[in-house]
Amino acid sequence: EVSTSNKSNHFRSAVPESAVKILIESIFNNTGGEVVNNKENKIEILGTPTETALLEFGLLLGGDFQAERKASKIVKVEPFNSAKKRMGVVIEFPEGGLRVHCKGASEIILAACDKVISPNGDVLPLDEPTTNHLKNTIEQFASEALRTLCLAYMDVGTNFSVDSSLPLQGYTCIGIVGIKDPVRPGVKESVAICKSAGITVRMVTGDNINTAKAIAREIGILTDDGIAIEGPVFREKSEEELYELIPKIQVMARSSPMDKHTLVKHLRTSLGEVVAVTGDGTNDAPALHEADIGLAMGIAGTEVYPKCSSFTFLSGNILTSNIDLTGGEVVENVAKESADVIILDDNFSTIVTVAKWGRSVYINIQKFVQFQLTVNVVALIVNFTSACLTGNAPLTAVQLLWVNMIMDTLGALALATEPPNNDLMKRSPVGRKGNFISNVMWRNILGQSLYQFVIIWILQTRGKAAFHLDGPDSDLILNTLIFNSFVFCQVFNEISSREMEKINVLKGILKNHVFVAVLSCTIIFQIVIVEFLGTFASTSPLTVRQWFVSVCLGFLGMPIAAALKLIPVGSN
Repeated sequence: EVSTSNKSNHFRSAVPESAVKILIESIFNNTGGEVVNNKENKIEILGTPTETALLEFGLLLGGDFQAERKASKIVKVEPFNSAKKRMGVVIEFPEGGLRVHCKGASEIILAACDKVISPNGDVLPLDEPTTNHLKNTIEQFASEALRTLCLAYMDVGTNFSVDSSLPLQGYTCIGIVGIKDPVRPGVKESVAICKSAGITVRMVTGDNINTAKAIAREIGILTDDGIAIEGPVFREKSEEELYELIPKIQVMARSSPMDKHTLVKHLRTSLGEVVAVTGDGTNDAPALHEADIGLAMGIAGTEVYPKCSSFTFLSGNILTSNIDLTGGEVVENVAKESADVIILDDNFSTIVTVAKWGRSVYINIQKFVQFQLTVNVVALIVNFTSACLTGNAPLTAVQLLWVNMIMDTLGALALATEPPNNDLMKRSPVGRKGNFISNVMWRNILGQSLYQFVIIWILQTRGKAAFHLDGPDSDLILNTLIFNSFVFCQVFNEISSREMEKINVLKGILKNHVFVAVLSCTIIFQIVIVEFLGTFASTSPLTVRQWFVSVCLGFLGMPIAAALKLIPVGSN
């Protein structure tokens, strides 16, 4: 373990100088990062978390990045490839001769080696005991949630052509590196919130399966009844096997971009899930395009561990994938162009915020539609039945315009501005085939409409007798009373619509300043219309008793709404 200067000195004293030299040469030449001096003349390491960890290791060993780069010339670079899971460079020495440095997935690079640097610094054939020792080291590192890389090199003399690909076999193993990237604070809690919200989080990574399993267990993705599978095994499964297997998969390691695309496609088409995928590079573009919602990492990738990304939500899945990039902005832009949403801070916890706001918008629209339909149903039935039975409608055109303004403009402002709360992430998700107007909404709409219709019908047929109205203005006063009661029914129904299932609708109401302002304006304008705009709105000023009855009839809608919420209905 090398994390301080003292430990690095101990490492240097235990390892031959020739081995340290080739190790530093590999770290500083075969990298996508940079070591630079910033404006304050301090050393700054640039690159992905994996590259910066390796470069920091090289500096702790006493290496000089700039001097090492000047000591040889890089003549060919093969960036990291998610299919080959390796990257490499060819360097040329001033005295002549070429050397290939290669690093990547430990078991893949180790399989390409036939020699190894011994503890004495000698290059020896890679025999079975040494191979088993290195494999055990890889497994041990991976089980400790370390990301493992194998570093190797090969001298190719002067016969190698820069136009040809790097060799696939014949390397000398320098060693195995284990990199620890601690889980970000809040990731484990965010995964737990996703699960409580009915969102299944799945990790799709190019790393070693033991590393992926250790990380997944640490953050709560992998459970006892879940399956961790490797990409090559996943690729061999038939369509029938995939149909049975995919719902249980929680971790996929050593995956290719097409494995991720296949997983997303099956979740969407075969299982009917709503799928969201996060990614940060060109390799993620197919899966981002295939998903219902593509979320691109705005900086470099959500670092659950080195560049962990990708997921599924709404009706329940989140994929997390590990893509290591060296392609810079051009590569990242491919992911961003294929995505629907860009996460600017690259944090997995932000995805929970995205889901919360998405649910908030969806539910706020449902609340508004519930409120709007209630107003529409009652106004239509009251005017239609009255016109058919009595020959005149109790609500005039101007009054209906005011009701329409309450319903459309002010109602939308009040209900659509409800901020998200943590209870939203405890609700069941809405499936692909879920009804927008749910059974809960129909129950509230029909119950509230029935109450309002009965109240207005009683006022229309018994109102004159109840309030002792006679004389030439009796019809005008009664219609004003009906109009006033109808508006206050909507005012209190608007409050009841803040929660479609919970009885306590007053919780947090004062924190929503827009809602309070809209209700206040509605009541003030209603008073003005009734008391002072009689000629324009066809209204007549009401007595205190008539005002009291109008408000009480509207207020009675709130306990009626609370009682309706006790009636069990299905969730669809």
